[in-house]
Amino acid sequence: MTPAALFLAVFVAFPLFRLVADSFFKISPIAGGPRDFVGLDNYFRAFASEAFMGAGWRTLAYTLVVVTLEFALGLGMALLFTTLGRSSQIWRTVFMYPLMIAPIVAGLLWKFLMIDNFGLIGTLLHQAGILSNPNQIGWLSDPNIVLYSVAIPDIWLTTSFMCLVLFAGLQNIPGDLIEAARLDGARAPAMLFRIILPLLRPVIAVALVVRGIDAARAFDTILIQTNGGPQSASETMSLLIYRTMIRFGDPGLASAMGTLYLLAMLAVAFVAVSTIWRPGKDN
Repeated sequence: MTPAALFLAVFVAFPLFRLVADSFFKISPIAGGPRDFVGLDNYFRAFASEAFMGAGWRTLAYTLVVVTLEFALGLGMALLFTTLGRSSQIWRTVFMYPLMIAPIVAGLLWKFLMIDNFGLIGTLLHQAGILSNPNQIGWLSDPNIVLYSVAIPDIWLTTSFMCLVLFAGLQNIPGDLIEAARLDGARAPAMLFRIILPLLRPVIAVALVVRGIDAARAFDTILIQTNGGPQSASETMSLLIYRTMIRFGDPGLASAMGTLYLLAMLAVAFVAVSTIWRPGKDN
């Protein structure tokens, strides 16, 4: 217990305390520079910033798109693997391969696939007759769709994680219960929505919270693809905090943004667990 507590104190508790404490100060970016107490001024500046509010909404949209598609695809694959049984072992292994790729490598790979002028996706769609020319869709240059384009590598990378978690949960559902439902004439949709999903509520809650927090802090895949552009259309909260801290040299404001960001994620996680899992309310 002592090593674990020491680890948490050094690498979790202290940085968290420092983050919150710094949010009440105006701090010089120069080492040894002045550090002036400003109270809640950094929080007022954050809420008054259009960049902060815009990044918040973009982060929310990005997270909803990523987690929703990952859950739908992961659940479908988990149900398929469960139906196939042992014959799906090889396919499960292959399906897990993207999870082993570093996010920045995946972002770079998909950047080359979607980049203007010589992107492979545009070329293939053009050759298939779907697009009139390879550059008809600006995957990473159109502000209207770029946020969803940069979400593709994230979905490709971690759908396998969602599938793995849900597949493990499906193994804990008694087979006798499913067989009894089949004998009673229950159809597949009824079994899914009335038996399988209710029994998977704790697993679903954990999977959605873990992936939701991970997607909300997306940084490297977006940085390598668009660097938050064009016109800040793909700038999420993590990128904004990074730029405020490193590029604009305002650690106090960046800390305030990070604190608000942390509180928002904690609130969403609490609501998700209370709504989906509802611990203590099941008979």
